[in-house]
Amino acid sequence: MPTTLPCSSLDRYRACLLAGAIGDALGAPVEFLTRREILRDFGPGGVRDHSASYGRVAAITDDTQMTLFTAEGLLRAERFAGSVAFRSDDARASGEAPAALATREAHVEAVAQAYLRWLLTQRERPAEHAGDDGLLGVAVLHSRRAPGHTCLTALERLAVAPAVAGSLRATNGSKGCGGVMRVAPAGLFCARGVGTDADVARAAFALGADLAAITHGHPGGYLPGGVLAAMVALLARDVPKTRALACARQILVTCSEHGDTLQAINAAERLSAQGPANHDAMVQLGGGWIGDEALAMALYCALAAESLESAVLVAVNHSGDSDSTAAIAGNLLGAERGMAAIPGRWLEILELRPLIDAVAGALSGAD
Repeated sequence: MPTTLPCSSLDRYRACLLAGAIGDALGAPVEFLTRREILRDFGPGGVRDHSASYGRVAAITDDTQMTLFTAEGLLRAERFAGSVAFRSDDARASGEAPAALATREAHVEAVAQAYLRWLLTQRERPAEHAGDDGLLGVAVLHSRRAPGHTCLTALERLAVAPAVAGSLRATNGSKGCGGVMRVAPAGLFCARGVGTDADVARAAFALGADLAAITHGHPGGYLPGGVLAAMVALLARDVPKTRALACARQILVTCSEHGDTLQAINAAERLSAQGPANHDAMVQLGGGWIGDEALAMALYCALAAESLESAVLVAVNHSGDSDSTAAIAGNLLGAERGMAAIPGRWLEILELRPLIDAVAGALSGAD
């Protein structure tokens, strides 16, 4: 893929992954607390800064772990198969050329293999993989951080009975948020493809949805992954977020069984027009445990908040899946606003910051 992005693009790539990891880390200590318990433990303002979980302050969870492995899978596919261009003149009646489809399937296969490497980390035996030259060799990633049951069982099934390329789609009917929370790298990866913004958005949507579907078989579990990836791709290309959302929605409605996801993002957009992001409005969208709700809650915060900081804090301080909703909000606003929008106090002590930074650089093509 081309590496002639504007200088600001690397900044957006870094901010997308780092702000996502920050949202994840801020939400980690309160993921399973009610809002009443959060306010009791953290004061009337709720969570404002990093606190301890998993034995350290500013610890990431499985959300960021799997995001990193998503990126690794895509980068390995690119390294071994070459780059792919998303050109409108390659389109067929189906909307995708056979060559592009084959390339996307290869990328999905590579990410599925990356997820199986992540699954090995959940055994917490880093010494067994110390010689690996990828993420599997990073000892600190060998730590269980409340991984989702659906992700674990789907990948365990895949490990026992590997699927062939082109059929990597879970049959479990799950619409949990574990699919959408990890696919921001798909948007970043596609953002530097050759083609128009619309071409790139379609490619990102298809890839993001397919990656989510590796573990989550319900449309409400994988279509939000498509929406997030398409929006991240466009934001990384400096497309305004309202236009990015409109484009992602246009792609979404061409998919079968899109109703739940469309209803969720439309509700988020309507609420965002009513004033600055706030808890009472956001929780009308749900708890974030399922894919369409997590996307809608994060999207609401990204659309309605005055700053990245305020958006992430609203996305954290609720009774639902705090780390996932805040991670997705961070991905969106990081891709839109860049590193300058991230509070330094959150960034300085973030676990694995150098590694996340390096992965972002690789995705951008800068490395």
